[in-house]
Amino acid sequence: MQPLVLGIETSCDETAVGIVHGRKLLANVISSSVEQHARFGGVVPEVASRAHLEAMQQVIAQALKDAKVNLSDVDALAVTAGPGLIGALLVGVSSASGLALGLNKPLYGVNHLSAHIAVDALDNEEKIQPSIALLVSGGHSSILQVNNLASDVIVKGATIDDAAGEAFDKIARIMGLGFPGGPVVDREAKLGSKDAINFPRGLTHANDLAAHQYDFSFSGLKTAVARYLQQTPNYKKADVAASFQEAVVDVLLQKSIAACKESGIDNLVIAGGVAANSRLRELAQERCSSAKIRLRIPPAGLCTDNGAMVAALGSLAISEGINPSQTGISADSAAGISQVIW
Repeated sequence: MQPLVLGIETSCDETAVGIVHGRKLLANVISSSVEQHARFGGVVPEVASRAHLEAMQQVIAQALKDAKVNLSDVDALAVTAGPGLIGALLVGVSSASGLALGLNKPLYGVNHLSAHIAVDALDNEEKIQPSIALLVSGGHSSILQVNNLASDVIVKGATIDDAAGEAFDKIARIMGLGFPGGPVVDREAKLGSKDAINFPRGLTHANDLAAHQYDFSFSGLKTAVARYLQQTPNYKKADVAASFQEAVVDVLLQKSIAACKESGIDNLVIAGGVAANSRLRELAQERCSSAKIRLRIPPAGLCTDNGAMVAALGSLAISEGINPSQTGISADSAAGISQVIW
């Protein structure tokens, strides 16, 4: 029997609830507070936490309505317990814990990063593992070897400074394009030339690869773009955006495909908010096809933070026979990928 799982996600600025039946997506409702943060040029933790409190009941009610189920029908609950903003996480964990106690249902505290990968399992009969996963978001850029998503994930590389999504946000801010940076840079880049400016590819030289084979660094790229803007008064925003974006996605894919070849795993999953980037998706298709690697990327609407991914990982944990979390789970703002289920 496939479990009916309700998932709650509040790690940053989206209050999200998803409902899945096994691997079938029934509902995915998101209330974003991004407009409240835009004037600050980034997410304000206190504002995010308050927005989660205000939106939670309404989002849960809408998800149940969309799924055409009652709260009493739910077999289990799942919630993002980390990593993320601690205040925001606590709103979700407290809400899910209260529901689990009130309904006498099992609760699974899950890892936000693993959940981004798990969402690819929805409405998809193929297994995720074993795969190499490129996880790219506002706070994380990692290459993972996923042997079993619920219990065996190996970190092969990660960012040593800025994450890819963070670099998009910072460059968008410098260029006055707005917030969040990913979508606005992507749109601007479509009007420019990706070959206009040869921006650096961090940690790709031989000496760097020896020490950081699968690690990422985008701080140098960010500095190079900032210097170019200072030194070129009449620059074309579209060309800068396209060239910057190309430098980011080029490195992400170079290292991901190298990890596939080195490990002998011919499946690549790309997940996280940056996976919605149109150029990353396009170039990934080209390079994976050339390298005979099977590429899997969730639909763009499921790449950014959402409750469906949390419910999907909870459902996967149940199918793997993993015990639910104990009553009174805590949030961990700095949780590592190795801690998949609390």
